Amino acid sequence: MANELIRFENVGKTYITGSVTYEALHDVNLTIDEGEMVVILGPSGAGKSTLLNLVGGLDGATKGRIFFGEDEITAFNDVRLGKFRARDVGIVFQFYNLVPTLTAIENVSLMQDLGLDIMDPLEALDMVGLADQKDKFPSQLSGGQQQRVSIARAIAKKPRLLLCDEPTGALDTNTGKEVLKILKEQSSIYHRTVVMVTHNALFQEIADKVVTVKNGTIENIVINDHPKEADELSW
Repeated sequence: MANELIRFENVGKTYITGSVTYEALHDVNLTIDEGEMVVILGPSGAGKSTLLNLVGGLDGATKGRIFFGEDEITAFNDVRLGKFRARDVGIVFQFYNLVPTLTAIENVSLMQDLGLDIMDPLEALDMVGLADQKDKFPSQLSGGQQQRVSIARAIAKKPRLLLCDEPTGALDTNTGKEVLKILKEQSSIYHRTVVMVTHNALFQEIADKVVTVKNGTIENIVINDHPKEADELSW
């Protein structure tokens, strides 16, 4: 039986700006298991990124409860929430967010500043196929290589949860497949829970669970009994 890692109970998120109130999410109920690869789909403005931020404790819920393992993260104070994000959550963005004045291995080594027991930075780069590029600066790397460095940086701290926000959005098809393959391996081989937001409906074919978000709530959840490998996708 799979171990439940994340559970949402009637979660909502409302933003207030001046006199304007915007309900980004409402009545969200969701469970995600340890080691599962989850793809979140939906049109622009549906609430995908808000849901992703709540999963990783990057934003707080306005109502409802969110659990990570046995802990209710919606009850955490700021200090405990910060420790949770630092220890248990790795993040891969669409636009890499690498430090341009640091080499690839130095960018990965930044995780040591969190005071965590991280894996050897060279091992993390090797895991994404870039050990031989360790001394190059971001400007000397292709977009796909930069994204792989950002993945190495995220996994170096050995997080239980890996959040990916449109991780192939700035990449061409072949390079995007390489990145998806690495993310898939993080789930299938290293048993990390991977949650990915994307606008590309094709990616649902590699997911264990597909969550469709529409108008600020979950419209549909599909379990994929036979997910494909990234190499099998036809763009």
